[in-house]
Amino acid sequence: MTTSVSSPRIRGNGERTAVAARARALTKAYGSGETRVVALDAVDVDMPRGRFTAIMGPSGSGKSTLMHCLAGLDTATGGQIWVGDTEITKLGDRKLTRLRRDSIGFVFQAFNLLPTLNALENITLPMDIAGRTPDRDWLERVVETVGLAGRLKHRPAQLSGGQQQRVAVARALAARPEIIFGDEPTGNLDSRAGAEILGFLRRSVDELGQTIVMVTHDPVAASYADRVLYLADGRIVDEMIAPSADAVLEKMKSFDSRGRTS
Repeated sequence: MTTSVSSPRIRGNGERTAVAARARALTKAYGSGETRVVALDAVDVDMPRGRFTAIMGPSGSGKSTLMHCLAGLDTATGGQIWVGDTEITKLGDRKLTRLRRDSIGFVFQAFNLLPTLNALENITLPMDIAGRTPDRDWLERVVETVGLAGRLKHRPAQLSGGQQQRVAVARALAARPEIIFGDEPTGNLDSRAGAEILGFLRRSVDELGQTIVMVTHDPVAASYADRVLYLADGRIVDEMIAPSADAVLEKMKSFDSRGRTS
């Protein structure tokens, strides 16, 4: 059954939760004519501020395309997208680049660290490029949250894969972005290191008030989120609040080879 996900969540006291990013009638198509493929089909979605949302679905369901469009990494064919109060579908390249730099954080499978810089320099690099001075108190909180206090002078080659991804998470958090997008952020890590990174992401939401949207295929990873959105055939077909790994796994099993729910 299709679930509406376009309304803000309501806290226990009845107060509506602010939205960090949202889309209305978001459509993304590739090609034209007989070769046209619709990756996103008029999607309406809100990403509540201060919440952890996981996006799941079969291969080809549109989950990565949705994240890339919301993050301004891909252009929409139709519809509207907002990050905070800014409609990014109306921005030119220069303003969109500035918004991604100042308001959006990214954590990908690849750590994307510069090998010649130490951990601290990699963390502050985006702010250095933007000419912004890091908030030292906030930076210390971020470093403490991801457990890097003893590794700041180490270069990437001196760090394990899990530690390198911690640096990438800290880099995303350090600029206090409006929202952080993660594309399979634990995909290149073993289960122990992956659990550590997911724990850090969870803590960044609970303790630092961060907003995170993560694409994943892993039910265990999804269980760290506040909610899971399920995509099939370019549409959001279901939503799960307070997911468990077992519940997510059972839901994923319900998708048949065509990417529809039973």
